[in-house]
Amino acid sequence: MALTWADAVGATRSGRWWGSHGYPPPVTSQPIDPAEPLPLTGERTVPGVPEENYWFRRHKAAYEALLPHCAGARVLEAGCGEGYGAAMIATVASEVVALDYDELTSAHVARRYPELRVVRGNLASLPLPSASVDVVANLQVIEHLWDQEGFLAECARVLRPGGTLVVTTPNRLTFSPGRDTPLNPFHTRELSPAELDELLRGAGFRVRTLAGLHHGPRLRELDAAHGGSVIDAQVAVALSGEPWPPALLADVASVSTSDFEIAERDLDASLDLVAVAVRP
Repeated sequence: MALTWADAVGATRSGRWWGSHGYPPPVTSQPIDPAEPLPLTGERTVPGVPEENYWFRRHKAAYEALLPHCAGARVLEAGCGEGYGAAMIATVASEVVALDYDELTSAHVARRYPELRVVRGNLASLPLPSASVDVVANLQVIEHLWDQEGFLAECARVLRPGGTLVVTTPNRLTFSPGRDTPLNPFHTRELSPAELDELLRGAGFRVRTLAGLHHGPRLRELDAAHGGSVIDAQVAVALSGEPWPPALLADVASVSTSDFEIAERDLDASLDLVAVAVRP
């Protein structure tokens, strides 16, 4: 029996298809206040937290840049986290499946973003039929995975021929400079621009775009105002356990997506890598 996208994600609230085919059931919405925030653990970005706003806007800037690739498409967000990015994609896509492995996270996304089809599953074995999606979005996730090659093979499997994979990830050269192991304890393997390019090509993808996210003019001004790096200033406060200096908190809370630039230049100096790749 051929498995179709409609089989996998259409009308799955009953769970009948998922149970009969051995895939996990969709996460159903719970009668909990949808405004209840997801706990901020440091593993994922959460919107609506002033101290977290820089990272939220930095990640959201990448989503905004990648939305055109999702227009009218059937999209899988593999590793949806809090769900705000999948919800952004849903404003332009025909359908979005938001997949995450964490039970608490999946339940939160299901109740907070009812427009999404939320599935709990493992990125090492994506619970979707082969050639069933137009786009796989994987933003700020691949650095958390032990088997990056295996995950990309799964992306190639679920993508239709000619389908698009969009990936963002921290640039190892600037995120954990001079180190073999990541500074972030939730990361397993960070990638340089050359390493990401090699990884995608090794999985059989054709890399259409490899760009970098940088601070724009206003953030460069904030860098100068806070000792050369607004990122380092935030990290120092977080590690100290002291209250945020009012000026730093006000500046961080004021950051918008327009304060970042994404361009195919100075990749080694970029903060995040942004790749668009195509399955042949």
